[in-house]
Amino acid sequence: MSEPAGPVPIRRVVTGKDATGKAVVLFDGPASNVRVRKETGAAATFLWLSEATPADISRTDDAVAQYAAIPPPPNGSIFRIVEVAPEKNITADYETRLRHARQMGLAPEGPTRDRPRHPGMHRTRTLDYAIILSGEVDMLLDDSDVHLKPGDVVIQQGTNHAWVNRGSEPCRIAFILIDAQD
Repeated sequence: MSEPAGPVPIRRVVTGKDATGKAVVLFDGPASNVRVRKETGAAATFLWLSEATPADISRTDDAVAQYAAIPPPPNGSIFRIVEVAPEKNITADYETRLRHARQMGLAPEGPTRDRPRHPGMHRTRTLDYAIILSGEVDMLLDDSDVHLKPGDVVIQQGTNHAWVNRGSEPCRIAFILIDAQD
């Protein structure tokens, strides 16, 4: 069995203004900040972030060139597309996946935090907008599952969850995470 080639490149077009105020394209090409995590079966393509709200819309540099964290900066937001591999293709065991998630700063809350129902179970202090672009995925909550298909939208308000692809094809999800308060 050959190793997957990684996620499909995503074209990113970023606009801005030149010195005269004219609208111009700053970046047009494949998004370059792509992080593949074999242990979790996910690949994330970072598209943009803001470091505050209201956002600075005068940037001319690549806002996500080196960014790798899951949550956005304090008072900021982040936009990424995640590709979730089919669960059957993930070779790492439960303990390895759980350890890796915790090393990334992801952990669940509540009574099952020491042994969550899935090693990817986590909570971020964010308001998340998730749009299923392709494939199918199950969102696991503390004691229920929600099956999602292309076009479905999830608004998640800082809840424990995990993304599990029980199908045979990768699932692509667009995520916009906004820093939030409990």
